Amino acid sequence: MSGVARDRSPTGSTGPASTGIRGGPTRRASGPPTATRAHHVIVAFCMAMVVVLLLVDGITTKTLGAAGTDSPSADAPLTGSGPILVSNGHGGLVSRAPAPGKQIALTFDDGPSPRWTPRILTILERAHVTATFFEIGGNAVRAPGLTRRIVRDGFELGNHTFTHPDLATIPAWQRELQLGMTESAFSGIVGYRTQLLRPPYASTPDAITPKQIAAWGQIAAKGYTIAVTNYDTRDWDQPGVASIVASATPSGNQGGIVMMHDGGGKRAQTVAALPRIISVLRQRGFRFVTVAQLQGLRAGAYMTRVGASQRLRGRLFVAMLAVSRAVTGILIAIVFAVAILVALRMLLVLPLASVQVRRARRRERDTSFTPPVSIVVPAYNEAVGIERCVRSLADSRYPSPFEVIVVDDGSTDGTGERVTALGLKGVRVIRQVNAGKPMALNTGLIAAEHDIVVTVDGDTVFEPDSILHLVQPFRDPEVGAVSGNTKVGNRSGLLGRWQHIEYVMGFNLDRRMYEMLDCMPTVPGAIGAFRRTALVDVGGVSGATLAEDTDLTLAIGRNNWCVLYAEDACAWTEAPSTLRGLWRQRSRWAYGTLQSLWKHRDSLWRRREGRIGRRALPYMIVFQVLLPLCAPLIDLFAIYSILFQDPMPILAYWLAFNLFQFTLAWVAFGFDNESRRDLWALPLQQFCHRQVSYLVVYDGVISALLGSHLHWHRIERTGEITVAQAPPVP
Repeated sequence: MSGVARDRSPTGSTGPASTGIRGGPTRRASGPPTATRAHHVIVAFCMAMVVVLLLVDGITTKTLGAAGTDSPSADAPLTGSGPILVSNGHGGLVSRAPAPGKQIALTFDDGPSPRWTPRILTILERAHVTATFFEIGGNAVRAPGLTRRIVRDGFELGNHTFTHPDLATIPAWQRELQLGMTESAFSGIVGYRTQLLRPPYASTPDAITPKQIAAWGQIAAKGYTIAVTNYDTRDWDQPGVASIVASATPSGNQGGIVMMHDGGGKRAQTVAALPRIISVLRQRGFRFVTVAQLQGLRAGAYMTRVGASQRLRGRLFVAMLAVSRAVTGILIAIVFAVAILVALRMLLVLPLASVQVRRARRRERDTSFTPPVSIVVPAYNEAVGIERCVRSLADSRYPSPFEVIVVDDGSTDGTGERVTALGLKGVRVIRQVNAGKPMALNTGLIAAEHDIVVTVDGDTVFEPDSILHLVQPFRDPEVGAVSGNTKVGNRSGLLGRWQHIEYVMGFNLDRRMYEMLDCMPTVPGAIGAFRRTALVDVGGVSGATLAEDTDLTLAIGRNNWCVLYAEDACAWTEAPSTLRGLWRQRSRWAYGTLQSLWKHRDSLWRRREGRIGRRALPYMIVFQVLLPLCAPLIDLFAIYSILFQDPMPILAYWLAFNLFQFTLAWVAFGFDNESRRDLWALPLQQFCHRQVSYLVVYDGVISALLGSHLHWHRIERTGEITVAQAPPVP
């Protein structure tokens, strides 16, 4: 795509009908400044919302601690062996023993688990046994149906924090947040809150440490009743079914609380042991109760129904978490999809490009085809570089007659006068009122005398043999257009070097593949050649899009003309040297590409246009629109994974992605005979330049959806172009 963006006025002119080239006004794409600001606000807002949702999901559901319980401690200061702990009114705890009688309270921690909790509930219900479930809030919002079933079927619900941290090791504000989020989840799911708590990693009273007493005492002072256990089965440690049964069945007549787990890992042994535990306890005369009943209270005494406002807040909280989980799930799917697309692109591009290189080099060995050529240079305020551009064209080593037509499109900086002052043979200037680049091109095409027309941007410098190589493919009468090899001429700075890498490993590598698939979508404005007949077939250059080169090439391809790539026809162009200029250029490219895709969408189902409609357009939609839309989300997900998950998989994925990119770049630089020393900047490009390229696609898509248009912004030129033959490939 062309590397030039210029201001255009809405005026235009009409060319003679006999030329077959359309004339008429070219409308300037413009919109109020507030529209552009609105696009940026929308993009920023969407990104911020994704970040917030990822943080919510990471903090609330992706930091679950492992299951486990404490071992007895020699310095345990808690007096008494009761498993029920309440506040002593002074920041400490008081231990309460169970009510007299052979009563057992079966309790289950770390659920609900979609795999294990339903099995445990089924066993309990069939045996008509009640129990207490201490749920993790993060698990409850991920399986709300199980939480509803627990309450609906008469089981008791307890708080086991939201993400299973050790309450004795986190600040007080985090303890309140852990318990409060779980209460909000319960309020939204079942309409109840519970004052019954089991801290994670709690075990028997003799395992409680002074640090736990200090932390738990503050919690108990807020009205919570803390339940530990008399009989810790340690089923989380996979001790075996027989060991679980033995630990859960008292040897004497003293009842109490039995601790098991229905979540947090594999619970097959717990499920297998539960029927035997129930059978043994019943044979010994024990009665099954809830923790509340074990204290002589009514069943569910610790659970209270919440008001309508608290229920609403709870539902909104649960809904927010559901949305955050959905976003996270979508991002995971996107990560895998992008990984597949990147791998497929590499598998598709490299073999096809390799074949194209061999064919093109055989084809270009014979440079005997030298038809007369007309060179059209549309120029608007190109005084900085127009003299160098025209001199490079006039000095071309081309044996046949050629003419250079500079169309001064209403320049106000003396562009036309500078060309006239050169006094070069075969160079003429046509002046017109400012009508836009498409109209300037059409004016030049109408004035051209020869059947092969080369188009050149006013900031571009040709190598002496570029025209000779560019026209060779036209010896085949089926060829309607030829793309040259655009090179970045100002690559000394980091931004220029990044764009140099992008041109070689992106644009040029893709053009090799497109040639093999016979579906070239873009002949760049910097260097391209056209058969006049092909241009007449499509009515000349259209001003309907901001990417006139892509629009024109797609139209030529739809008319079943062949479009090829001439790698030895090199043109050096000035890439944007500032981020602002880069953003403006890429915004135009992105928006113009979307316009072109929409304009030519009907080729998708027209069989005779299958090369463009079924090859080029799907590839462009996937890799120039969908992939850039997804790629920034991958970067966000990478940060999320490092913060909240095991970072190794995402780091391995990132390394693999960059290895793919480096492989593509290494091969592409070899194809273009470019020095690979510049590839040291490739990793930096992935962190900075790549994000700009992706964000402009967001901006373009939002502009298209809102029905607004982007401005034509002229990129300031510095004339800093270095034309030199690349050194041999190391």
